[in-house]
Amino acid sequence: RFLQGVSAASLYATQIAIISSVFVHNQRGQAIGLVLSSVYIGLAAGTLLGGMVTDGYGWRANFLVHIPLSLLVLYIGLTRVKDEWLGDISEFDRVGACLFSTTVFFLCFSITGLSTQEWQPFAVLCLISLAFFVRHIRTVQNPICDVSLFLANAFFTRCCGASFIMYTGTYTNIVLISLYLQHVRSLSASQAGLILMIQPITMALFSPISGRLSDRFEARFLTSVGMALTACGLYLLSTLTAGSQMLTVCTALAMTGIGFGVLSPANTNAIMGSVMSKDYGSASGVIATTRMLGQLGSMLLVVIAMSQIIGDRLLDTASLPALVQSIQLSFGIAASICLLGIFLSITRTRQS
Repeated sequence: RFLQGVSAASLYATQIAIISSVFVHNQRGQAIGLVLSSVYIGLAAGTLLGGMVTDGYGWRANFLVHIPLSLLVLYIGLTRVKDEWLGDISEFDRVGACLFSTTVFFLCFSITGLSTQEWQPFAVLCLISLAFFVRHIRTVQNPICDVSLFLANAFFTRCCGASFIMYTGTYTNIVLISLYLQHVRSLSASQAGLILMIQPITMALFSPISGRLSDRFEARFLTSVGMALTACGLYLLSTLTAGSQMLTVCTALAMTGIGFGVLSPANTNAIMGSVMSKDYGSASGVIATTRMLGQLGSMLLVVIAMSQIIGDRLLDTASLPALVQSIQLSFGIAASICLLGIFLSITRTRQS
Protein backbone atom coordinates (compact mmCIF):
# COMPACT_ATOMS: atom_id res chain seq x y z
CA ARG A 1 0.00 0.00 0.00
CA PHE A 2 2.94 2.31 0.70
CA LEU A 3 4.34 1.75 -2.79
CA GLN A 4 0.88 2.27 -4.30
CA GLY A 5 0.59 5.53 -2.38
CA VAL A 6 3.96 6.80 -3.60
CA SER A 7 3.04 5.98 -7.21
CA ALA A 8 -0.41 7.56 -6.97
CA ALA A 9 1.04 10.71 -5.39
CA SER A 10 3.50 11.05 -8.27
CA LEU A 11 0.61 10.96 -10.75
CA TYR A 12 -1.97 13.07 -8.93
CA ALA A 13 0.45 15.79 -7.86
CA THR A 14 1.68 16.46 -11.39
CA GLN A 15 -1.18 15.90 -13.84
CA ILE A 16 -3.07 19.13 -13.12
CA ALA A 17 0.16 21.14 -13.24
CA ILE A 18 0.97 19.68 -16.67
CA ILE A 19 -2.53 20.38 -17.98
CA SER A 20 -2.38 23.97 -16.70
CA SER A 21 0.99 24.48 -18.38
CA VAL A 22 -0.16 23.14 -21.75
CA PHE A 23 -3.56 24.80 -22.14
CA VAL A 24 -4.31 28.52 -22.16
CA HIS A 25 -6.48 29.89 -19.34
CA ASN A 26 -9.75 29.94 -21.32
CA GLN A 27 -9.34 26.25 -22.23
CA ARG A 28 -7.90 24.99 -18.96
CA GLY A 29 -11.26 24.19 -17.35
CA GLN A 30 -12.39 22.07 -20.27
CA ALA A 31 -9.11 20.13 -20.25
CA ILE A 32 -9.31 19.59 -16.49
CA GLY A 33 -12.90 18.41 -16.85
CA LEU A 34 -11.89 15.82 -19.44
CA VAL A 35 -9.00 14.58 -17.29
CA LEU A 36 -11.23 14.20 -14.24
CA SER A 37 -13.92 12.56 -16.35
CA SER A 38 -11.38 9.94 -17.41
CA VAL A 39 -10.55 9.32 -13.75
CA TYR A 40 -14.21 8.85 -12.89
CA ILE A 41 -14.76 6.49 -15.81
CA GLY A 42 -11.95 4.41 -14.35
CA LEU A 43 -13.70 4.47 -10.97
CA ALA A 44 -16.94 3.30 -12.57
CA ALA A 45 -15.20 0.47 -14.39
CA GLY A 46 -13.30 -0.46 -11.24
CA THR A 47 -16.42 -0.94 -9.13
CA LEU A 48 -17.98 -3.24 -11.72
CA LEU A 49 -14.84 -5.22 -12.57
CA GLY A 50 -13.82 -5.39 -8.93
CA GLY A 51 -17.15 -6.94 -7.98
CA MET A 52 -16.97 -9.47 -10.81
CA VAL A 53 -13.38 -10.44 -9.99
CA THR A 54 -14.20 -10.76 -6.29
CA ASP A 55 -17.18 -13.02 -6.98
CA GLY A 56 -15.22 -15.20 -9.38
CA TYR A 57 -11.69 -15.30 -8.01
CA GLY A 58 -11.64 -13.67 -4.56
CA TRP A 59 -10.63 -10.19 -3.44
CA ARG A 60 -6.88 -10.81 -3.75
CA ALA A 61 -7.21 -11.19 -7.51
CA ASN A 62 -8.17 -7.52 -7.80
CA PHE A 63 -4.57 -6.52 -7.09
CA LEU A 64 -3.32 -8.71 -9.93
CA VAL A 65 -5.62 -6.89 -12.36
CA HIS A 66 -3.70 -3.68 -11.59
CA ILE A 67 -0.42 -5.04 -12.95
CA PRO A 68 -1.18 -4.98 -16.71
CA LEU A 69 -3.01 -1.66 -16.33
CA SER A 70 0.02 -0.12 -14.60
CA LEU A 71 2.34 -1.44 -17.29
CA LEU A 72 0.09 0.05 -19.97
CA VAL A 73 0.17 3.48 -18.29
CA LEU A 74 3.97 3.23 -18.01
CA TYR A 75 4.25 2.39 -21.70
CA ILE A 76 2.08 5.33 -22.73
CA GLY A 77 4.03 7.72 -20.51
CA LEU A 78 7.39 6.60 -21.87
CA THR A 79 6.51 6.40 -25.56
CA ARG A 80 3.66 8.85 -26.18
CA VAL A 81 4.38 11.83 -23.92
CA LYS A 82 7.35 13.43 -25.64
CA ASP A 83 7.66 16.83 -23.97
CA GLU A 84 8.65 18.02 -20.51
CA TRP A 85 7.19 20.95 -18.58
CA LEU A 86 9.73 22.51 -16.25
CA GLY A 87 9.32 25.55 -14.04
CA ASP A 88 12.00 27.18 -11.96
CA ILE A 89 14.40 24.43 -10.91
CA SER A 90 15.29 24.52 -7.21
CA GLU A 91 16.69 22.11 -4.66
CA PHE A 92 14.16 19.57 -3.42
CA ASP A 93 13.19 20.00 0.24
CA ARG A 94 14.13 16.55 1.53
CA VAL A 95 13.81 17.48 5.21
CA GLY A 96 10.34 18.93 4.66
CA ALA A 97 9.28 15.84 2.74
CA CYS A 98 10.44 13.56 5.55
CA LEU A 99 8.70 15.64 8.21
CA PHE A 100 5.47 15.77 6.23
CA SER A 101 5.54 12.02 5.59
CA THR A 102 6.16 11.39 9.27
CA THR A 103 3.23 13.62 10.23
CA VAL A 104 0.87 11.81 7.88
CA PHE A 105 2.21 8.44 9.08
CA PHE A 106 1.36 9.19 12.71
CA LEU A 107 -1.97 10.74 11.66
CA CYS A 108 -2.99 7.52 9.90
CA PHE A 109 -2.08 5.44 12.94
CA SER A 110 -4.00 7.84 15.17
CA ILE A 111 -7.14 7.35 13.08
CA THR A 112 -6.84 3.56 12.84
CA GLY A 113 -6.24 3.33 16.60
CA LEU A 114 -9.47 5.08 17.54
CA SER A 115 -11.45 1.84 17.74
CA THR A 116 -8.94 0.30 20.17
CA GLN A 117 -8.25 3.43 22.25
CA GLU A 118 -4.58 3.29 21.27
CA TRP A 119 -4.55 6.56 19.35
CA GLN A 120 -3.21 8.93 22.04
CA PRO A 121 0.56 8.31 21.66
CA PHE A 122 0.32 8.50 17.88
CA ALA A 123 -1.68 11.72 18.10
CA VAL A 124 0.99 13.28 20.33
CA LEU A 125 3.75 12.22 17.93
CA CYS A 126 1.69 13.59 15.02
CA LEU A 127 1.38 17.00 16.69
CA ILE A 128 5.10 17.09 17.50
CA SER A 129 6.02 16.19 13.94
CA LEU A 130 3.55 18.77 12.61
CA ALA A 131 5.11 21.48 14.78
CA PHE A 132 8.59 20.69 13.43
CA PHE A 133 7.20 20.64 9.87
CA VAL A 134 5.53 24.05 10.20
CA ARG A 135 8.67 25.52 11.73
CA HIS A 136 10.79 24.08 8.94
CA ILE A 137 8.70 25.33 5.99
CA ARG A 138 8.61 28.84 7.47
CA THR A 139 12.40 29.07 7.61
CA VAL A 140 13.72 27.46 4.39
CA GLN A 141 13.90 29.24 1.05
CA ASN A 142 12.21 26.59 -1.11
CA PRO A 143 9.89 24.61 1.18
CA ILE A 144 8.01 21.55 0.02
CA CYS A 145 4.78 23.41 0.85
CA ASP A 146 4.69 27.14 0.18
CA VAL A 147 2.53 28.56 2.98
CA SER A 148 2.48 31.95 1.25
CA LEU A 149 -0.04 30.48 -1.17
CA PHE A 150 -2.45 30.28 1.76
CA LEU A 151 -1.42 33.34 3.76
CA ALA A 152 -1.45 35.81 0.85
CA ASN A 153 -4.28 34.31 -1.21
CA ALA A 154 -7.62 33.98 0.58
CA PHE A 155 -9.32 32.80 -2.62
CA PHE A 156 -6.84 29.93 -2.95
CA THR A 157 -7.36 28.99 0.70
CA ARG A 158 -11.16 28.92 0.38
CA CYS A 159 -10.98 26.79 -2.77
CA CYS A 160 -8.71 24.29 -1.01
CA GLY A 161 -11.08 24.30 1.98
CA ALA A 162 -14.00 23.48 -0.30
CA SER A 163 -12.01 20.62 -1.85
CA PHE A 164 -11.10 19.26 1.58
CA ILE A 165 -14.74 19.34 2.69
CA MET A 166 -15.95 17.67 -0.50
CA TYR A 167 -13.57 14.72 -0.09
CA THR A 168 -14.29 14.51 3.63
CA GLY A 169 -17.97 14.20 2.88
CA THR A 170 -17.87 11.79 -0.04
CA TYR A 171 -14.75 9.59 0.05
CA THR A 172 -16.27 6.78 2.11
CA ASN A 173 -19.49 6.62 0.10
CA ILE A 174 -18.33 3.54 -1.77
CA VAL A 175 -17.30 1.75 1.44
CA LEU A 176 -20.45 2.56 3.38
CA ILE A 177 -22.89 1.84 0.57
CA SER A 178 -21.01 -1.36 -0.25
CA LEU A 179 -21.46 -2.48 3.37
CA TYR A 180 -25.12 -1.50 3.23
CA LEU A 181 -25.83 -3.33 -0.02
CA GLN A 182 -23.91 -6.52 0.77
CA HIS A 183 -24.60 -6.92 4.50
CA VAL A 184 -27.95 -5.19 5.04
CA ARG A 185 -29.54 -5.90 1.64
CA SER A 186 -27.70 -9.21 0.99
CA LEU A 187 -26.57 -8.33 -2.55
CA SER A 188 -23.57 -9.98 -4.17
CA ALA A 189 -20.37 -8.03 -4.84
CA SER A 190 -21.22 -7.85 -8.57
CA GLN A 191 -24.73 -6.55 -7.89
CA ALA A 192 -23.41 -3.99 -5.45
CA GLY A 193 -20.79 -2.93 -8.00
CA LEU A 194 -23.47 -2.23 -10.60
CA ILE A 195 -25.30 0.09 -8.22
CA LEU A 196 -22.12 1.78 -7.04
CA MET A 197 -21.28 2.62 -10.66
CA ILE A 198 -24.03 5.25 -10.62
CA GLN A 199 -21.98 7.82 -8.71
CA PRO A 200 -18.75 7.75 -10.79
CA ILE A 201 -20.74 7.56 -14.05
CA THR A 202 -22.64 10.75 -13.22
CA MET A 203 -19.35 12.34 -12.13
CA ALA A 204 -17.81 11.42 -15.50
CA LEU A 205 -20.79 12.81 -17.42
CA PHE A 206 -20.93 16.18 -15.68
CA SER A 207 -17.21 16.89 -15.23
CA PRO A 208 -16.54 17.98 -18.86
CA ILE A 209 -19.65 20.17 -18.78
CA SER A 210 -18.62 21.84 -15.54
CA GLY A 211 -15.05 22.29 -16.74
CA ARG A 212 -16.21 24.02 -19.93
CA LEU A 213 -18.61 26.26 -18.02
CA SER A 214 -15.86 27.23 -15.55
CA ASP A 215 -13.92 28.74 -18.49
CA ARG A 216 -16.84 31.10 -19.13
CA PHE A 217 -18.51 31.77 -15.78
CA GLU A 218 -17.39 32.46 -12.24
CA ALA A 219 -16.52 29.21 -10.53
CA ARG A 220 -18.14 29.98 -7.18
CA PHE A 221 -21.63 29.52 -8.59
CA LEU A 222 -20.77 26.11 -10.02
CA THR A 223 -19.02 24.98 -6.86
CA SER A 224 -21.88 26.20 -4.66
CA VAL A 225 -24.45 24.30 -6.73
CA GLY A 226 -22.25 21.20 -6.72
CA MET A 227 -21.75 21.33 -2.96
CA ALA A 228 -25.49 21.82 -2.38
CA LEU A 229 -26.38 18.82 -4.57
CA THR A 230 -23.80 16.72 -2.76
CA ALA A 231 -25.22 17.74 0.63
CA CYS A 232 -28.73 16.76 -0.51
CA GLY A 233 -27.50 13.38 -1.74
CA LEU A 234 -25.64 12.69 1.50
CA TYR A 235 -28.68 13.68 3.56
CA LEU A 236 -30.79 11.24 1.53
CA LEU A 237 -28.23 8.51 2.23
CA SER A 238 -28.43 9.31 5.95
CA THR A 239 -32.11 8.28 5.91
CA LEU A 240 -31.46 4.75 4.63
CA THR A 241 -32.94 1.88 6.59
CA ALA A 242 -33.04 -1.87 6.07
CA GLY A 243 -36.31 -1.46 4.19
CA SER A 244 -35.45 1.55 2.02
CA GLN A 245 -36.26 1.30 -1.66
CA MET A 246 -33.32 0.72 -3.98
CA LEU A 247 -34.51 3.72 -5.99
CA THR A 248 -33.64 5.89 -3.00
CA VAL A 249 -30.09 4.57 -2.97
CA CYS A 250 -29.69 5.11 -6.71
CA THR A 251 -31.15 8.63 -6.55
CA ALA A 252 -28.88 9.62 -3.68
CA LEU A 253 -25.78 8.27 -5.45
CA ALA A 254 -26.76 10.11 -8.64
CA MET A 255 -27.24 13.40 -6.76
CA THR A 256 -23.91 13.01 -5.00
CA GLY A 257 -22.19 12.15 -8.29
CA ILE A 258 -23.69 15.12 -10.11
CA GLY A 259 -22.70 17.44 -7.27
CA PHE A 260 -19.13 16.14 -7.21
CA GLY A 261 -18.89 16.26 -11.01
CA VAL A 262 -20.05 19.88 -11.07
CA LEU A 263 -17.81 21.05 -8.21
CA SER A 264 -14.50 19.29 -8.79
CA PRO A 265 -13.46 20.61 -12.25
CA ALA A 266 -14.68 24.15 -11.53
CA ASN A 267 -12.93 24.25 -8.17
CA THR A 268 -9.70 22.81 -9.57
CA ASN A 269 -9.74 25.32 -12.41
CA ALA A 270 -10.29 28.13 -9.90
CA ILE A 271 -7.33 26.97 -7.79
CA MET A 272 -4.96 26.83 -10.76
CA GLY A 273 -6.22 30.17 -12.02
CA SER A 274 -5.48 31.86 -8.70
CA VAL A 275 -1.71 31.30 -8.81
CA MET A 276 1.12 32.33 -11.12
CA SER A 277 2.41 29.83 -13.65
CA LYS A 278 5.62 29.36 -11.64
CA ASP A 279 3.47 28.02 -8.78
CA TYR A 280 1.53 25.45 -10.85
CA GLY A 281 3.52 22.57 -9.40
CA SER A 282 2.99 23.70 -5.81
CA ALA A 283 -0.71 24.35 -6.40
CA SER A 284 -1.19 20.95 -8.03
CA GLY A 285 0.58 19.33 -5.09
CA VAL A 286 -1.69 21.20 -2.66
CA ILE A 287 -4.75 19.93 -4.57
CA ALA A 288 -3.51 16.35 -4.20
CA THR A 289 -2.70 16.91 -0.52
CA THR A 290 -6.12 18.37 0.31
CA ARG A 291 -7.67 15.40 -1.46
CA MET A 292 -5.64 13.00 0.65
CA LEU A 293 -6.34 14.86 3.90
CA GLY A 294 -10.04 14.96 3.03
CA GLN A 295 -10.00 11.21 2.48
CA LEU A 296 -8.34 10.76 5.87
CA GLY A 297 -10.97 13.02 7.41
CA SER A 298 -13.71 10.96 5.82
CA MET A 299 -12.23 7.76 7.21
CA LEU A 300 -11.99 9.45 10.61
CA LEU A 301 -15.73 10.16 10.58
CA VAL A 302 -16.52 6.54 9.73
CA VAL A 303 -14.12 5.14 12.35
CA ILE A 304 -15.67 7.33 15.03
CA ALA A 305 -19.21 6.38 14.03
CA MET A 306 -18.40 2.67 13.80
CA SER A 307 -16.44 2.56 17.07
CA GLN A 308 -19.15 4.41 18.99
CA ILE A 309 -22.08 2.34 17.72
CA ILE A 310 -20.71 -1.05 16.62
CA GLY A 311 -17.58 -1.24 18.75
CA ASP A 312 -15.55 -4.43 18.48
CA ARG A 313 -18.47 -6.63 17.38
CA LEU A 314 -18.24 -8.65 14.19
CA LEU A 315 -20.63 -7.84 11.36
CA ASP A 316 -23.30 -10.50 11.70
CA THR A 317 -27.08 -10.59 11.71
CA ALA A 318 -27.29 -9.30 15.28
CA SER A 319 -25.13 -6.26 14.53
CA LEU A 320 -26.94 -5.17 11.34
CA PRO A 321 -29.15 -2.59 13.14
CA ALA A 322 -26.01 -1.02 14.63
CA LEU A 323 -24.40 -1.00 11.18
CA VAL A 324 -27.39 0.88 9.74
CA GLN A 325 -27.21 3.40 12.59
CA SER A 326 -23.51 4.02 12.04
CA ILE A 327 -24.09 4.49 8.29
CA GLN A 328 -26.88 6.98 9.02
CA LEU A 329 -24.68 8.87 11.47
CA SER A 330 -21.72 8.99 9.06
CA PHE A 331 -23.77 10.37 6.20
CA GLY A 332 -25.57 12.80 8.49
CA ILE A 333 -22.27 14.28 9.66
CA ALA A 334 -20.96 14.39 6.08
CA ALA A 335 -24.06 16.28 4.89
CA SER A 336 -23.66 18.79 7.73
CA ILE A 337 -20.00 19.37 6.85
CA CYS A 338 -21.01 20.15 3.26
CA LEU A 339 -23.05 23.09 4.54
CA LEU A 340 -19.77 24.73 5.54
CA GLY A 341 -18.48 23.95 2.05
CA ILE A 342 -21.44 25.82 0.54
CA PHE A 343 -20.55 28.86 2.66
CA LEU A 344 -16.88 28.74 1.60
CA SER A 345 -17.87 28.42 -2.06
CA ILE A 346 -20.50 31.11 -2.26
CA THR A 347 -18.66 33.76 -0.23
CA ARG A 348 -15.39 33.71 -2.14
CA THR A 349 -14.82 36.39 -4.77
CA ARG A 350 -13.20 36.15 -8.18
CA GLN A 351 -9.41 36.17 -8.05
CA SER A 352 -7.74 38.49 -10.49
